Parts: sequence; structure tokens; C-alpha cells
Amino acid sequence: MDNNSAARQAGDVFEGFQANSGVKKATTKKANSEVSTAFKWFHATSVSGSAMTIAAVLASYLSVYMTDTLQIPAATCSLIMFIATLWDAINDPMMGVIADNTHSKWGRYRPYFIFAPILLTFFGTMVWVDWGFASTTAKAAYILVMYIGYGMTVTMYTMPQMAILPAAVKKDQERNIIITMGAGCTAAAFTIGNTFTTNITAFFANHGFSNGYVPYMLICGALSFVSFWGLFKVSKGQERYLTEPEKNPLKGLGMVLRHKEVYPNIIAWVGASMGYGLMFSSSVYYMMYYYERPDLIGIYMGIISIGALVSMVVAMPIFLKVFKTGQRALCVSQITSIVLYVILFFFGKSSFTLLCVLTFVSSVTSAMQNALVNILVNDTIDFVMYKEGKTANGLVSAIKGFAQKCGNTVTSSGILAILAISGYVAGAIGQQPESAMFALNFIKFGAPSVTGIIVILCVVFGPINKYKKDIEEMKAKMHED
Repeated sequence: MDNNSAARQAGDVFEGFQANSGVKKATTKKANSEVSTAFKWFHATSVSGSAMTIAAVLASYLSVYMTDTLQIPAATCSLIMFIATLWDAINDPMMGVIADNTHSKWGRYRPYFIFAPILLTFFGTMVWVDWGFASTTAKAAYILVMYIGYGMTVTMYTMPQMAILPAAVKKDQERNIIITMGAGCTAAAFTIGNTFTTNITAFFANHGFSNGYVPYMLICGALSFVSFWGLFKVSKGQERYLTEPEKNPLKGLGMVLRHKEVYPNIIAWVGASMGYGLMFSSSVYYMMYYYERPDLIGIYMGIISIGALVSMVVAMPIFLKVFKTGQRALCVSQITSIVLYVILFFFGKSSFTLLCVLTFVSSVTSAMQNALVNILVNDTIDFVMYKEGKTANGLVSAIKGFAQKCGNTVTSSGILAILAISGYVAGAIGQQPESAMFALNFIKFGAPSVTGIIVILCVVFGPINKYKKDIEEMKAKMHED
């Protein structure tokens, strides 16, 4: 099938879907919105709400909890994170195919929002439960099982949540508004998860809980019921822009991956995940052992979190408005972050004030990157529709999830592996070898600079942009009565 006929087929199919679902031409500016305000907010607060707070706590504190509280060796912790996150990445395409081929009375993607908070609350809480195992192997095995369960749960709800947006909304401007709202919720969730976790867990510990993480996770899990079940309710009838997917999983993957134009986006997803993840996840270790000030961890994490909040709520909308496209905004934010990381790599330890100021600014420019790459997801979905005339929302979302989690795998296991190789000694504040000190500084600021350059190259030379006009014509046809 040639490109033009595929585009015509896509437009014809979507016209039929619109006619059958009673889509009417908007007569007012307010009516131009394809989804309700409630849909926008529940979409933004589902994955990016209390579920993201749980993710933030795990990203920042689970490694330290394993090495310093449970006394699991860093090399073993690295293996745990590698196995769990690698499997998490592998099962993403599986979930994408399953989601795309789901047929239920509730719809294609909506059913997964019912089960999401139940499993999230269970695994997000159980991973912190210390059963008092004497054996290091037993401790490691338990954490591995619970963390794998958590990762599979995140996959189970993230793929449908990403896929339902382009299924409900075809206008880039409205998509970007919803993505920006989600980014703001992510920043707020990370602010809570990073800045106040030590205070919150200490509060519960002072009130009789042996492990403050357990009630903390239970509260976050309870809040997730509101957002996920709310999204389930308000998304009824919103899966409008869908065709029959490719039912054969291998053919579905082939349908997307045979287009070389999508590979730069995949690499960008990996790089963006690694860049911010390395800087963020190493922060506790950095302050505790490189800066040798564990008492300043809360302040420093608060600076990063507030910077991320400003990034998502204030800076990202400005970047999108000034630089017009997500691709340009992503490149500018990466370039700025790299410059600041290089300065911090060489001079970050010279002054805590300098460290805080530049870290704040770099957080403002870097935090938005993980949200901006979601724009590339929608671009890829539109591109596949243009080329193939078929829906691949879940599959493309799953490929993005796979790429992101490959980055997470390298980040989570890589940090611990590098520390193990460099001679890091758990709990030895002020007594780390020079090799471990260099490793901590490089993980924090050097490695994100390298991944940032890779992302810029992928976005600048990404070939999907040359199809922009044709894709816009296809989407315009979808909106005709």
C-alpha cells in the first residue's frame, strides 16, 4: 500500500468512526475541545499522580534502603535492578499488543484502569516490608519478586494510559496541553516523593511504625484509586480514533519497526530516560558520599524537585510556545542542561551555593525532557497511521515504554554496578576511595551530558519531520464530517 492510499484509507476509516459515534462539528471555541476537562485532569493525575510519587520514592530511596538498611551488597542490588528492569522493558511490547487487541464491554484500553490501583498499592507497599530474613539471598529474592511485580503493574497501566490519548484526541495543541498537565502533576508528585519522603517516613516512625515507608505507600495507593477509577469513568466512549490493529504480534512489531524513520525516536526515548534518571537517581549517593553531607540530602532533593516543578508547570509551556515544536524545545533544553552539567562536574563541590543554584537551573531545563519525548510518541503513532493506515497506539506506546525502561535498566543497575566496580563502601561517609568519588561525580553530571548529546543528534536528524505536512493533511481529513 502506498503512502497516499494509506492516508486516504485512514481518513475514510476515521470518518466512519466519527459518523457512527456522533461526532459533530464544533461551533464554538469551547466545543473545539475533543475531551472533557475531567478527562484531561484524570488522565494527567493517573500515571502522573500518586502513582508517580511511589515511583519517585522507589527511584530515590530503594537502592539506599537495600544497601544501607537491608545490608544487601551493591553488586547484588545491581543484579536485582538489572533483572527486574530488563524484564520490565521486555514485557512492554507484550502489553502493547495485548492492549491493542483487547475487546471488552468497557472498551480497548479502559479495563486496565480498574485493576491498576489495586496491584499498584499491593506491590508498591510490599517491596518495603522487611520480614526479617537472615539470609541475604532471601532478602534479595523477595525484593526481586516484589519489584518485578511492581514493574509489571506499571507496564499494565502505562501502555493503555498513553494509548488512550491519541485514541481520544487528534489535535496536536490539545494533546500538548494534556501532556503538559501530566508533566505538572509529575513534577508535583516528584517534589513530594523526593523532598518530603524522609520527613514523612520519620513521622510515621515516630508514631509507632517500624518502617515508615509502609503507611506512606498505602496512602499513595489509596489516592491512586481516585485518579485511575476516575479516568475509567470519564473515558467512556472516548476511544474514537481507532481502527482494527494488526493481530499478529510479530507482524505488528514489524509494521512499526520496518520504518527506519522511527529509530531516532526510539534512541531519543532511551537517552532522555537515562539522562535525567542518572542525574536524579544518584543524588542521594552524591550528597551522602561525594559531598559528604547527608544532613543536606533533604534540602538538595527539595531543590531538584522544586526545579522540576517549575520546569513542568512554567518552563515547559514557555519552551513550547517560544520554540513552536516539541522537538525544538527538547533540543534547547538538552543543550542548556549539558552546559550546566559540565560546569557542575568540575566546580560543583567548590561551593554549596553554586551547586544549589546550578542544580536548580539544570532541573528546570532537564525535567521537562521526559515529558517532551512523549510528543515523539504521538508523532510516531501518526506516522505509522500515515504509512500503514492502521492503528498502533498501544504498540508504539509499548515500544516507547520498552525504550524508556531500557534506559531505566541501565540507570538503576548501572549506578550500582559502577559503584561496586569503583570500590564503593556502604556507610563509609568521608572514607570512600578516590575511584568511587570520581564515579559518583561522573554518574551525576558526566554521563547525562553524553546521553544529552545523543538525544540532540537523534531529534535534529529525525526523518519523521519531513512527513509533517502530509500527516497534518491526513489528520485534517479525520476531522471532516
